[in-house]
Amino acid sequence: MKSAYDAKALIDYLNENRQEFEEKLLSEAVNVRDKIEYIHSIGNINLLENAQRLIHYVIEERESEVIDFAKQEGKIWAKFQLTLAFKLEWLHAIRRTLWMFLHKFEMVCDDPPSRDDFYSLESKINNQIDQFLNCFFISYSEFKDKLIEEQNRIVEHLSTPIIPVTAKTCVLPLIGPIDDKRVGIIMEKVLNEISIMKIQTLIIDLSGVAEMEPDVIDRLKKVIDGTVMMGCKAIICGIRPDVVKNMIQLGISLEKQANIVASLEQALKRYIIV
Repeated sequence: MKSAYDAKALIDYLNENRQEFEEKLLSEAVNVRDKIEYIHSIGNINLLENAQRLIHYVIEERESEVIDFAKQEGKIWAKFQLTLAFKLEWLHAIRRTLWMFLHKFEMVCDDPPSRDDFYSLESKINNQIDQFLNCFFISYSEFKDKLIEEQNRIVEHLSTPIIPVTAKTCVLPLIGPIDDKRVGIIMEKVLNEISIMKIQTLIIDLSGVAEMEPDVIDRLKKVIDGTVMMGCKAIICGIRPDVVKNMIQLGISLEKQANIVASLEQALKRYIIV
């Protein structure tokens, strides 16, 4: 062998001693060892194969592959909600095990490395594993954020359902607390759906709303104004007594913008358009 740190010679040595390497790796990653099969079954992730792949990229200084592999792994771990602590422990175990076998490799080499060779290799390997870690966590976080955004959009959509009753009449049942953010979502959803569905009559059922802050009541009034401006008749039903009291104290009235009835049942009987 020409050099103790020749990339091809290193990889050949690791391949020849792969079983021993993997046994040592598993002994180093105590908590991950018992989760190998579980992680494989959840995300089709073969940790031992991936460890070999990463080591080859690192030894051969294939930085672009290290980065691409890290991004791919980050997305997969985020998608299947796998524990980051396992990944961190696994990568640290890979680093420790790799250095153990590099030491063994050095002992059987004909040409011992110089101190400069050692420090050069140490820098290259640690930098690339750190690069993998950094790119992995960034990819994981970005993908996780996207998942959360998508879930929030789904929740927002479900919290503002516009239900067709007839071709031109829809019901918007509002349930639970309405804050400033939610009323903004309601505004956007209502105006868009009136335009898309050509709604002529929108029945807004407030029977599931126990209370609203004064500024929210004012913004809800603007939603009704927008509905009317879109050429859609607004019907308000089911306003709770506490909400009515707040509206009276604020001097807010909805009677000019919308027709008001006591219940959804009355609204459907009186204003339904076939």
